Amino acid sequence: MTDRYQLDSEQLRKIREDLLDSIDEELEMAIEDGENEIDPLASPEEKKARAKYFRELLRLQGELVKLQDWVVATKQKVVILFEGRDAAGKGGVIKRITQRLNPRVCRVTALPAPNDRERTQWYFQRYVAHLPAAGEIVLFDRSWYNRAGVERVMGFCSEDEYEEFFRSVPEFEKMLGRSGITLLKYWFSITDDEQHARFLGRIHDPLKQWKLSPMDLESRRRWEDYTRAKETMIERTHIPEAPWWVVQAVDKKTARLNCIDHLLSQFNYHEVDHPEISLPARVRNPDYIRHPVPKEMIVPERY
Repeated sequence: MTDRYQLDSEQLRKIREDLLDSIDEELEMAIEDGENEIDPLASPEEKKARAKYFRELLRLQGELVKLQDWVVATKQKVVILFEGRDAAGKGGVIKRITQRLNPRVCRVTALPAPNDRERTQWYFQRYVAHLPAAGEIVLFDRSWYNRAGVERVMGFCSEDEYEEFFRSVPEFEKMLGRSGITLLKYWFSITDDEQHARFLGRIHDPLKQWKLSPMDLESRRRWEDYTRAKETMIERTHIPEAPWWVVQAVDKKTARLNCIDHLLSQFNYHEVDHPEISLPARVRNPDYIRHPVPKEMIVPERY
Protein backbone atom coordinates (compact mmCIF):
# COMPACT_ATOMS: atom_id res chain seq x y z
CA MET A 1 0.00 0.00 0.00
CA THR A 2 1.36 3.41 -0.93
CA ASP A 3 1.71 6.27 1.55
CA ARG A 4 -1.14 8.04 -0.22
CA TYR A 5 -3.57 5.42 1.06
CA GLN A 6 -2.11 4.73 4.51
CA LEU A 7 -5.15 4.56 6.78
CA ASP A 8 -5.44 5.91 10.29
CA SER A 9 -7.70 4.34 12.92
CA GLU A 10 -10.65 6.62 12.15
CA GLN A 11 -10.51 5.82 8.44
CA LEU A 12 -10.30 2.11 9.20
CA ARG A 13 -13.35 2.45 11.42
CA LYS A 14 -15.24 4.16 8.60
CA ILE A 15 -14.25 1.46 6.12
CA ARG A 16 -15.36 -1.23 8.57
CA GLU A 17 -18.72 0.54 8.96
CA ASP A 18 -19.07 0.69 5.20
CA LEU A 19 -18.31 -3.02 4.83
CA LEU A 20 -20.84 -3.86 7.54
CA ASP A 21 -23.37 -1.68 5.76
CA SER A 22 -22.95 -3.82 2.65
CA ILE A 23 -23.89 -6.87 4.70
CA ASP A 24 -26.83 -5.20 6.42
CA GLU A 25 -29.27 -5.72 3.59
CA GLU A 26 -28.97 -9.46 4.06
CA LEU A 27 -29.22 -9.02 7.83
CA GLU A 28 -32.41 -7.02 7.37
CA MET A 29 -33.87 -9.98 5.52
CA ALA A 30 -32.60 -12.33 8.22
CA ILE A 31 -34.29 -10.37 11.00
CA GLU A 32 -37.54 -10.33 9.03
CA ASP A 33 -37.25 -14.11 8.84
CA GLY A 34 -36.98 -14.30 12.62
CA GLU A 35 -33.24 -14.65 13.12
CA ASN A 36 -32.02 -12.91 16.26
CA GLU A 37 -28.26 -12.90 15.87
CA ILE A 38 -27.16 -9.74 14.04
CA ASP A 39 -23.37 -9.97 14.07
CA PRO A 40 -21.41 -12.22 16.44
CA LEU A 41 -18.38 -9.88 16.21
CA ALA A 42 -20.28 -6.73 17.18
CA SER A 43 -20.28 -5.29 20.68
CA PRO A 44 -23.50 -5.42 22.72
CA GLU A 45 -24.02 -1.69 22.09
CA GLU A 46 -23.58 -2.13 18.32
CA LYS A 47 -25.99 -5.06 18.30
CA LYS A 48 -28.60 -3.07 20.20
CA ALA A 49 -28.27 -0.02 17.93
CA ARG A 50 -28.42 -2.06 14.75
CA ALA A 51 -31.37 -4.11 15.95
CA LYS A 52 -33.21 -0.85 16.67
CA TYR A 53 -32.36 0.38 13.16
CA PHE A 54 -33.62 -2.83 11.56
CA ARG A 55 -36.88 -2.75 13.51
CA GLU A 56 -37.56 0.87 12.57
CA LEU A 57 -36.62 0.28 8.94
CA LEU A 58 -38.99 -2.66 8.69
CA ARG A 59 -41.77 -0.57 10.27
CA LEU A 60 -41.21 2.22 7.74
CA GLN A 61 -41.07 -0.27 4.89
CA GLY A 62 -44.45 -1.57 6.04
CA GLU A 63 -45.76 1.99 5.72
CA LEU A 64 -44.22 2.24 2.24
CA VAL A 65 -46.25 -0.82 1.23
CA LYS A 66 -49.39 0.95 2.47
CA LEU A 67 -48.37 4.05 0.51
CA GLN A 68 -47.84 1.92 -2.60
CA ASP A 69 -51.30 0.38 -2.29
CA TRP A 70 -52.83 3.83 -1.83
CA VAL A 71 -50.99 5.19 -4.89
CA VAL A 72 -52.41 2.34 -6.99
CA ALA A 73 -55.93 2.55 -5.55
CA THR A 74 -56.19 6.34 -5.97
CA LYS A 75 -54.22 6.47 -9.24
CA GLN A 76 -51.60 8.86 -7.90
CA LYS A 77 -48.54 9.83 -9.96
CA VAL A 78 -45.39 10.29 -7.88
CA VAL A 79 -41.86 11.39 -8.81
CA ILE A 80 -39.05 11.49 -6.25
CA LEU A 81 -35.64 12.93 -7.15
CA PHE A 82 -32.49 11.93 -5.25
CA GLU A 83 -29.52 14.24 -5.68
CA GLY A 84 -26.26 14.70 -3.82
CA ARG A 85 -22.52 14.33 -4.12
CA ASP A 86 -20.92 11.06 -5.16
CA ALA A 87 -21.07 8.53 -2.28
CA ALA A 88 -23.70 10.58 -0.44
CA GLY A 89 -25.94 7.53 0.07
CA LYS A 90 -28.62 8.06 -2.58
CA GLY A 91 -28.41 4.47 -3.81
CA GLY A 92 -28.67 3.09 -0.29
CA VAL A 93 -31.93 4.85 0.52
CA ILE A 94 -33.40 4.02 -2.90
CA LYS A 95 -32.58 0.36 -2.29
CA ARG A 96 -34.35 0.42 1.08
CA ILE A 97 -37.40 2.19 -0.35
CA THR A 98 -37.83 -0.29 -3.17
CA GLN A 99 -36.79 -3.39 -1.20
CA ARG A 100 -40.35 -4.48 -0.31
CA LEU A 101 -42.29 -2.77 -3.10
CA ASN A 102 -43.74 -4.03 -6.35
CA PRO A 103 -41.34 -3.12 -9.20
CA ARG A 104 -44.35 -2.73 -11.50
CA VAL A 105 -45.55 0.10 -9.27
CA CYS A 106 -42.31 1.60 -7.97
CA ARG A 107 -39.39 1.75 -10.41
CA VAL A 108 -35.98 3.38 -10.42
CA THR A 109 -34.65 5.50 -13.27
CA ALA A 110 -30.89 6.11 -13.47
CA LEU A 111 -30.08 7.49 -16.90
CA PRO A 112 -26.58 7.33 -18.41
CA ALA A 113 -24.90 10.30 -20.06
CA PRO A 114 -26.91 11.48 -23.07
CA ASN A 115 -25.94 10.08 -26.47
CA ASP A 116 -25.32 12.20 -29.55
CA ARG A 117 -28.98 12.16 -30.56
CA GLU A 118 -30.24 13.03 -27.08
CA ARG A 119 -27.90 16.00 -26.91
CA THR A 120 -29.84 17.58 -29.78
CA GLN A 121 -33.23 17.08 -28.09
CA TRP A 122 -35.09 19.39 -25.75
CA TYR A 123 -33.13 18.98 -22.53
CA PHE A 124 -36.02 17.48 -20.52
CA GLN A 125 -37.17 15.16 -23.29
CA ARG A 126 -35.37 12.00 -22.21
CA TYR A 127 -36.60 12.44 -18.64
CA VAL A 128 -40.22 12.94 -19.70
CA ALA A 129 -40.23 9.44 -21.21
CA HIS A 130 -39.76 8.01 -17.70
CA LEU A 131 -42.49 9.96 -15.90
CA PRO A 132 -45.20 7.89 -14.18
CA ALA A 133 -48.64 6.97 -15.36
CA ALA A 134 -51.51 6.74 -12.86
CA GLY A 135 -50.74 4.37 -10.00
CA GLU A 136 -46.95 4.57 -10.38
CA ILE A 137 -43.98 5.87 -8.37
CA VAL A 138 -40.73 6.75 -10.14
CA LEU A 139 -37.50 7.29 -8.21
CA PHE A 140 -34.86 9.23 -10.14
CA ASP A 141 -31.31 8.34 -9.06
CA ARG A 142 -30.00 11.68 -10.30
CA SER A 143 -32.24 13.66 -12.59
CA TRP A 144 -32.53 16.70 -14.83
CA TYR A 145 -30.49 18.50 -12.17
CA ASN A 146 -27.38 16.99 -13.75
CA ARG A 147 -27.25 20.21 -15.77
CA ALA A 148 -26.94 22.30 -12.62
CA GLY A 149 -24.36 19.96 -11.11
CA VAL A 150 -21.94 17.75 -13.02
CA GLU A 151 -22.57 19.40 -16.41
CA ARG A 152 -21.91 22.84 -14.95
CA VAL A 153 -18.81 21.83 -12.97
CA MET A 154 -17.26 19.69 -15.70
CA GLY A 155 -18.04 22.12 -18.51
CA PHE A 156 -20.42 19.78 -20.37
CA CYS A 157 -22.90 22.58 -21.06
CA SER A 158 -22.55 26.14 -22.26
CA GLU A 159 -23.34 29.22 -20.21
CA ASP A 160 -26.45 29.80 -22.33
CA GLU A 161 -27.63 26.21 -21.79
CA TYR A 162 -27.03 26.57 -18.05
CA GLU A 163 -29.06 29.77 -17.80
CA GLU A 164 -31.83 28.37 -19.98
CA PHE A 165 -32.07 25.41 -17.59
CA PHE A 166 -32.77 27.73 -14.67
CA ARG A 167 -35.37 29.63 -16.72
CA SER A 168 -37.08 26.40 -17.75
CA VAL A 169 -36.94 24.10 -14.73
CA PRO A 170 -39.38 26.02 -12.46
CA GLU A 171 -41.94 26.10 -15.28
CA PHE A 172 -41.31 22.45 -16.10
CA GLU A 173 -41.86 21.40 -12.48
CA LYS A 174 -44.96 23.58 -12.15
CA MET A 175 -46.29 21.90 -15.28
CA LEU A 176 -45.68 18.48 -13.72
CA GLY A 177 -47.70 19.58 -10.70
CA ARG A 178 -50.58 20.85 -12.85
CA SER A 179 -50.63 17.49 -14.63
CA GLY A 180 -51.24 15.73 -11.31
CA ILE A 181 -47.70 14.57 -10.56
CA THR A 182 -46.48 14.88 -6.98
CA LEU A 183 -42.78 15.86 -7.10
CA LEU A 184 -40.38 15.48 -4.17
CA LYS A 185 -36.74 16.61 -4.38
CA TYR A 186 -34.12 15.36 -1.89
CA TRP A 187 -30.51 16.52 -1.58
CA PHE A 188 -28.27 14.17 0.44
CA SER A 189 -25.68 16.25 2.29
CA ILE A 190 -22.34 14.87 3.50
CA THR A 191 -19.14 16.51 4.71
CA ASP A 192 -15.81 16.69 2.91
CA ASP A 193 -14.27 14.24 5.40
CA GLU A 194 -17.14 11.78 5.06
CA GLN A 195 -16.91 11.67 1.27
CA HIS A 196 -13.15 11.16 1.57
CA ALA A 197 -13.68 8.23 3.93
CA ARG A 198 -16.32 6.65 1.69
CA PHE A 199 -14.12 6.97 -1.38
CA LEU A 200 -11.31 5.26 0.52
CA GLY A 201 -13.75 2.53 1.43
CA ARG A 202 -14.56 1.99 -2.23
CA ILE A 203 -10.89 1.92 -3.16
CA HIS A 204 -10.20 -0.82 -0.61
CA ASP A 205 -13.38 -2.86 -1.19
CA PRO A 206 -13.18 -4.98 -4.38
CA LEU A 207 -16.98 -5.26 -4.42
CA LYS A 208 -17.34 -1.48 -4.64
CA GLN A 209 -14.45 -0.41 -6.84
CA TRP A 210 -16.77 -0.40 -9.85
CA LYS A 211 -18.58 2.55 -8.23
CA LEU A 212 -15.51 4.76 -8.64
CA SER A 213 -15.37 6.36 -12.07
CA PRO A 214 -12.85 8.92 -13.33
CA MET A 215 -15.68 11.46 -12.98
CA ASP A 216 -16.07 10.58 -9.29
CA LEU A 217 -12.37 11.09 -8.67
CA GLU A 218 -12.44 14.42 -10.47
CA SER A 219 -15.45 15.48 -8.42
CA ARG A 220 -13.35 14.89 -5.32
CA ARG A 221 -10.79 17.40 -6.56
CA ARG A 222 -13.52 19.91 -7.40
CA TRP A 223 -15.33 19.76 -4.08
CA GLU A 224 -15.63 23.55 -3.78
CA ASP A 225 -16.89 23.91 -7.37
CA TYR A 226 -19.63 21.39 -6.62
CA THR A 227 -20.50 23.26 -3.43
CA ARG A 228 -20.99 26.51 -5.34
CA ALA A 229 -23.02 24.73 -8.02
CA LYS A 230 -25.24 23.07 -5.40
CA GLU A 231 -25.87 26.35 -3.59
CA THR A 232 -26.83 28.08 -6.84
CA MET A 233 -29.06 25.16 -7.86
CA ILE A 234 -31.02 25.17 -4.61
CA GLU A 235 -31.29 28.96 -4.51
CA ARG A 236 -32.71 29.15 -8.04
CA THR A 237 -34.94 26.05 -8.05
CA HIS A 238 -36.36 25.94 -4.50
CA ILE A 239 -39.93 26.90 -5.38
CA PRO A 240 -43.16 26.52 -3.38
CA GLU A 241 -44.55 24.08 -5.94
CA ALA A 242 -41.43 21.88 -5.75
CA PRO A 243 -39.22 22.66 -2.74
CA TRP A 244 -35.89 21.03 -1.96
CA TRP A 245 -35.51 18.87 1.14
CA VAL A 246 -32.00 18.41 2.57
CA VAL A 247 -31.17 15.08 4.23
CA GLN A 248 -28.22 15.11 6.64
CA ALA A 249 -26.48 11.97 5.40
CA VAL A 250 -23.17 11.59 7.27
CA ASP A 251 -24.77 8.69 9.15
CA LYS A 252 -26.21 6.44 6.46
CA LYS A 253 -28.70 4.60 8.62
CA THR A 254 -30.30 7.65 10.21
CA ALA A 255 -30.36 9.34 6.79
CA ARG A 256 -32.36 6.43 5.37
CA LEU A 257 -34.82 6.44 8.24
CA ASN A 258 -35.24 10.22 8.20
CA CYS A 259 -35.73 10.35 4.44
CA ILE A 260 -38.30 7.54 4.34
CA ASP A 261 -40.15 8.99 7.34
CA HIS A 262 -40.27 12.42 5.67
CA LEU A 263 -41.33 10.95 2.34
CA LEU A 264 -44.27 9.21 4.00
CA SER A 265 -45.28 12.42 5.76
CA GLN A 266 -45.78 14.16 2.41
CA PHE A 267 -48.79 12.02 1.54
CA ASN A 268 -52.20 11.84 3.18
CA TYR A 269 -52.34 8.12 2.50
CA HIS A 270 -54.37 5.48 4.28
CA GLU A 271 -54.44 1.71 4.42
CA VAL A 272 -56.38 0.24 1.51
CA ASP A 273 -58.82 -2.55 2.27
CA HIS A 274 -58.11 -5.75 0.37
CA PRO A 275 -60.46 -8.69 -0.08
CA GLU A 276 -59.64 -11.65 2.10
CA ILE A 277 -57.37 -14.06 0.29
CA SER A 278 -58.32 -17.72 0.26
CA LEU A 279 -55.87 -20.20 -1.17
CA PRO A 280 -57.72 -22.56 -3.53
CA ALA A 281 -57.25 -26.29 -3.25
CA ARG A 282 -54.95 -27.79 -5.83
CA VAL A 283 -56.62 -29.80 -8.57
CA ARG A 284 -55.20 -33.30 -8.67
CA ASN A 285 -55.50 -35.44 -11.79
CA PRO A 286 -54.94 -39.20 -11.29
CA ASP A 287 -53.56 -39.44 -14.84
CA TYR A 288 -50.88 -36.78 -14.24
CA ILE A 289 -47.30 -38.10 -14.14
CA ARG A 290 -44.45 -35.79 -13.24
CA HIS A 291 -41.45 -36.49 -15.44
CA PRO A 292 -38.04 -36.56 -13.73
CA VAL A 293 -35.56 -33.75 -14.48
CA PRO A 294 -32.37 -34.99 -16.18
CA LYS A 295 -29.47 -34.98 -13.74
CA GLU A 296 -27.29 -32.91 -16.06
CA MET A 297 -29.80 -30.05 -15.76
CA ILE A 298 -29.64 -29.87 -11.96
CA VAL A 299 -27.60 -27.08 -10.39
CA PRO A 300 -24.98 -28.65 -8.11
CA GLU A 301 -25.90 -28.30 -4.42
CA ARG A 302 -22.59 -27.00 -3.09
CA TYR A 303 -24.13 -25.28 -0.06
